[in-house]
Amino acid sequence: MAEQSLAGKRILLVIGGGIAAYKALDLIRRLRERGAVVRAVMTTAAKAFVTPLSVASLTGTPVHDELFSLTAESEMGHIELSRAADLVIVAPATANLMARMAHGLADDLASTLLLATDKRTLIAPAMNLRMWLHPATGRNLDTLRRDGVLVVGPDDGSMACGEYGPGRMAEPLAIVAAAEQALQSDTRLRLPQAVAALQPGATGPLTGRHVLITSGPTHEPIDPVRYIANRSSGKQGHAIAEAAIEAGATVTLVSGPVSLPDPAGARIIRVETAREMLDAVEHALPADLFVATAAVADWRPSRQNDSKLKKHSDGEPLALSLIENPDILATVGRSASARPRLVIGFAAETDRLLEHATAKLDRKGCDMIVANDVGPTTGVMGGDRNTVHLVTRAGIESWPTLSKIDVARRLIARCAETLTGILP
Repeated sequence: MAEQSLAGKRILLVIGGGIAAYKALDLIRRLRERGAVVRAVMTTAAKAFVTPLSVASLTGTPVHDELFSLTAESEMGHIELSRAADLVIVAPATANLMARMAHGLADDLASTLLLATDKRTLIAPAMNLRMWLHPATGRNLDTLRRDGVLVVGPDDGSMACGEYGPGRMAEPLAIVAAAEQALQSDTRLRLPQAVAALQPGATGPLTGRHVLITSGPTHEPIDPVRYIANRSSGKQGHAIAEAAIEAGATVTLVSGPVSLPDPAGARIIRVETAREMLDAVEHALPADLFVATAAVADWRPSRQNDSKLKKHSDGEPLALSLIENPDILATVGRSASARPRLVIGFAAETDRLLEHATAKLDRKGCDMIVANDVGPTTGVMGGDRNTVHLVTRAGIESWPTLSKIDVARRLIARCAETLTGILP
């Protein structure tokens, strides 16, 4: 049984009209498993993809779909709906619905209550990749983020239209995780401090700077079902992205496979392999600050099998031939043409921590190495706390054990101070 992480929380779910509306049914189930009370609003187009009866059966409450209902409007139903919730989720958030939200249109129940709400709103975009990549959608997304709207997804993948790329609605569990994160702080939308912390380009020590961050593990395929990986959760890298956004930076986060919600306000590039990560990083440059937090696999199989490898009937062990992956940190740190003014690397070690980190500083061409012990007894890999040492050419500075978000905020503050001294 799922943990009751949303016990008693009131969720208003707005279901937009797209093929991804079918995922809203599973989303309702996942939210209710965690103790949430869910009420649903459907657009007219949404009812072409899923039935109000199905939605009502899962929420246990009537579906709302009409703006002008005499019974409801005698009590100003759209106002009551919009404010009697702890969080508003729009899933799927179609291109049309995002555009109406961004421009403040209010011509049906869904758009009217979204304009009337004073509660935090989380959207899960879903549309054809051409629509997602269109400049108009990008402008609308930027407007929504500046207004404090939170965003989860979209994912890359196959589309119902037969194309492949970004635009798939985030999976229900990813939306639930984003909802849990959103509800950890005040749920009102227009609180200046809360909104400023979530807006890209908010005024802060990194305003006007581009910060490029790598996070999570990489997966190096052996065959269609197996891969080489590591235990990195991506928590530290994602926390650094959040801290950089709080500091006003424009953030690009290149993330390996993780099960974390996207930091609100970051541009997300999802990759799997080390070579994909290097390609994404090089295409995201130039940047003022590069923070290489990802635990990149050092090796990959020299050959990826097209079919699943089978056990030998005689029990003979399987031998894998490995070759080195590209060194992303060294490539960026030693770039003659596109090197960021400040390059930060991470050294995750299990022994001789500071010795290895100091050697890595020069070998990789970094300005700073953040060293941390990831031995099996530390709980750092996948945990919520970290103990780090900042290694620079001026010496070593050891920090106390902190939460990963506190490590991130202290590191970003240090980087901002450094950049102030070397950038105009």
